[in-house]
Amino acid sequence: MLTKRSTPVIRATLPAVGAAIEDIAGLFYRKLFAAHPDLLRDLFNRGNQANGEQRKALAGALAGFAGLLIEHPGARPDAMLARIAHKHASLGITSDQYKVVHRHLFAAMAEVLGDAFTDEATAAWDEVYWLMANALIAAEARLYQEAGAAEGQVWRRMEIAERHRETPDAVSLVLRRADALPTGPFRPGQYVSVQVELADGARQIRQYSLSAAPGRAGWRITVKRVRGDAGPDGEVSSWLHEHARVGDVLTVSAPFGDLVLPEGDGPLLLASAGIGATPMLAMLDHLVATGSTRRVTVVHADRSPADHAHKDEQRRLAGALPTARLRLWYENAEHAEHDADHSDGEATVGRADVATLDLPEGLTVFLCGPLGFMRAVRKDLLRLGVPAEAIHYEVFGPDLWLGRD
Repeated sequence: MLTKRSTPVIRATLPAVGAAIEDIAGLFYRKLFAAHPDLLRDLFNRGNQANGEQRKALAGALAGFAGLLIEHPGARPDAMLARIAHKHASLGITSDQYKVVHRHLFAAMAEVLGDAFTDEATAAWDEVYWLMANALIAAEARLYQEAGAAEGQVWRRMEIAERHRETPDAVSLVLRRADALPTGPFRPGQYVSVQVELADGARQIRQYSLSAAPGRAGWRITVKRVRGDAGPDGEVSSWLHEHARVGDVLTVSAPFGDLVLPEGDGPLLLASAGIGATPMLAMLDHLVATGSTRRVTVVHADRSPADHAHKDEQRRLAGALPTARLRLWYENAEHAEHDADHSDGEATVGRADVATLDLPEGLTVFLCGPLGFMRAVRKDLLRLGVPAEAIHYEVFGPDLWLGRD
């Protein structure tokens, strides 16, 4: 909780800080990377820095956390903090790095806000920052302990055992430890970070969901090649598509992620779009492998059957669960209609419409895909009476929903 002294100061200054937060975030990153260029080269996603998405995510996290402290004193935004902590752990973030961030963030706040950033305001926002930072440091320490790793030491060398072309823009890689030890357990829905060295010497990191169930001989990831509409193509996805071959060794993190299949026998809705199907596949695969009798509704939306990665596998897994129902939506009308004649799941032309589904009581929902898809589906589910706390999601990239749900 904020102290009584800081609470009215944050309440009074939050509108000004919120209005300027993207300018603050932009200046913060410029200061941070000027002092520590290695962080941009080897830790932060250069693509998200270029398109501004990382700045928006930082703005949402900081302003959202401060707002929650004001509006809901005593309540911790555990979902928001868990999501950030898992991402940080997958990158090997250490507690010392929070001090570096603090120094450059507060220098940026002072420069952007000027005289409005008084000593009193500085002290209050310092309290907000360390409340959030210390909660994250504690959560990340627990995650490192659970992973059996020292702080930040999450990396291992893994060999590509198999490579499969899933669609023209998606390739799956099966990874096994280069030291021949077991790959280790994970929870269905989690992801790993992959670090690659690019032509300019940068070691860029990206996260990829584990797209098959635990307990197999290797971990499978499915990489969609990111093609930039208004900017450059994705650096790591392009490198993996062009260079990663069977026998090559990659640097891979331990598994992390809080979008995980819950225990129990309650009904599930697994809704995805595009490459967002990957964590859902791991969940579905696990349900089949464990002989689950849970009622499962699987929804997937894509541009066309040809763009639908693991389409046949998804159909097969849904068909192997006696209580599962698969619904597919494709935007390309001609291909969707053709596919509907050869599918065990219904294929519909257009965008996914959950209002057409028979949704049982007690439903737990998992969403993964583009933000527009997830926002639309979540809105429809809320309108249909599904409680907000029953809807969980995974964002590929900076979480632009932070502080908004």
